Amino acid sequence: MRHVRGVFVAVMMMIFAAGGSPVGQSSTTSQPTDVQIYEAFRAWVSKLPPAEQPAAIERYEKVLADQGIDAAEVRRRLTVIREQGQRLEVDRWNRILTAADPTFNTNPNAFLVRMIQGRSPGTALDVGMGQGRNAIYLARQGWTVTGFDPADKAVAAALADAQKAGVELTTATVGDEAFDFGRDRWDLIVLSYVSLRHLVDKVRDSLKPGGLVVVEAFHRDATKQGSIGSGVVFDTNELLKVFDGLRIVHYEDTTAPGDFGRALGETRVVRLAAQKP
Repeated sequence: MRHVRGVFVAVMMMIFAAGGSPVGQSSTTSQPTDVQIYEAFRAWVSKLPPAEQPAAIERYEKVLADQGIDAAEVRRRLTVIREQGQRLEVDRWNRILTAADPTFNTNPNAFLVRMIQGRSPGTALDVGMGQGRNAIYLARQGWTVTGFDPADKAVAAALADAQKAGVELTTATVGDEAFDFGRDRWDLIVLSYVSLRHLVDKVRDSLKPGGLVVVEAFHRDATKQGSIGSGVVFDTNELLKVFDGLRIVHYEDTTAPGDFGRALGETRVVRLAAQKP
């Protein structure tokens, strides 16, 4: 689940899942809470193209001013975003990923299940592992699994479920900017509904020769059905270009329920499996 540096490390560090109801910006006469301030900013920044996100906070200052919000309140909101954004993002995903009534698919990703059938288990990395649905599945199939995610409560839930299942996971409670991917280290890397454009070089370098990367994300058309963050949205055939240099084993552009944003129902998703030569 997540990346542009600075304040946006937290904002972009997992997938911007669709289906949530972002809190709208308040009027000039109210004092929104820190959570409301962050959710409003998050909803706004998630719609920007990835290339525009590094300078987003400067643009957002003007957005707030153009709404007639006074200068002192604008400063307060920007301070909340800068100083509390990472904590609020982690809190948000902890709530989503450990909810008693989950709004996402808690089963392993079906495309991942298909792509590893008949493949000899080895070392696997689950990027943005969440509550461990894919990591635990892989461990049950005999893979030696490492996963990371900044959402500490979700990672704790994954470890507890792994113990109940009688399998072992190696985990780290960090974002991708702090995780050491290594070099020629993984037989499999899972990128399931996570921001990944900034990770391509790390993924390519850290795969072993013959290693496989498995990706599932939303197609741009899915945004017509609801709000989805740009980090997990790809244009037609974009994934093929993003992973240029790897051998494309399988690519799909199809209609199916997304693992996140379940309120969208059937939507357009893209799937890729690619192998390092």
